[in-house]
Amino acid sequence: MAEIIHFVALAFDLVDGALVPGEGVDCENPGLAIQTAQGQWKLFGHAGAVAFSRTSDFEQGKFNRRHVLRWFGQVPDEYLNDEG
Repeated sequence: MAEIIHFVALAFDLVDGALVPGEGVDCENPGLAIQTAQGQWKLFGHAGAVAFSRTSDFEQGKFNRRHVLRWFGQVPDEYLNDEG
């Protein structure tokens, strides 16, 4: 099994009363993903942001469950747990 861990920071904006995800930012490690998500929320003024990790198995062509590292501000409920 060739699993690879991806670390991602994802910002959300409030559009017509709904939280809409932006473009995910791939990060080299969990600390950088958390720092990037915090910056997206605090410095760039997005409604919220989340840092998460996810493993992928390229041999099977699938992504496994995401693991939420940290969230800031307003984030959709599905990103507040590790279900996605």
